[in-house]
Amino acid sequence: MPDNSFDVVSKIELPEVSNAIQQALKEIQQRYDLKGSHSTIELVEKDNKVLLASADDFKLKAVIEILEQKLIKRKVSLKGLEYGVVTPAAGSTVRQEIKLQQGIDADKARKIVQAVKDSKKKVQVSIQGDLLRVSSKDRDTLQEVMHLLRSGDFGLDLQFINYRSN
Repeated sequence: MPDNSFDVVSKIELPEVSNAIQQALKEIQQRYDLKGSHSTIELVEKDNKVLLASADDFKLKAVIEILEQKLIKRKVSLKGLEYGVVTPAAGSTVRQEIKLQQGIDADKARKIVQAVKDSKKKVQVSIQGDLLRVSSKDRDTLQEVMHLLRSGDFGLDLQFINYRSN
């Protein structure tokens, strides 16, 4: 029976995103090239989305760049952002939606499980909703699995939580 385990999750801290948006909005108001561009950034927490709007594509790209810089400073991984298409909006403005990755979807969870199985480590990996539980008798093996998952690119920002050992 495995005694040691940890959970693999992929979550974005919404308070950090909110703070980054506030900082980005301050910078946008001060930047000469964005004055009068009616650029906005809005966090929709219940849908895990960020809505961006600006006068044109060029200014929208500048807004995205500012937001990304602020997110990086607040240690929010850009891997967790999924950019939607730029759509025209009223008054010749443009909009874009960014989805925030919360949890590990089934396809990516299967890829992660397969990568762990391919490594031939003596661990059990179970998919539990939007997280993975990795368990083993040996703590060192769990550390090796963590290292394997950190070095692999699954298109997600993975965090390791609930490390338990008996």
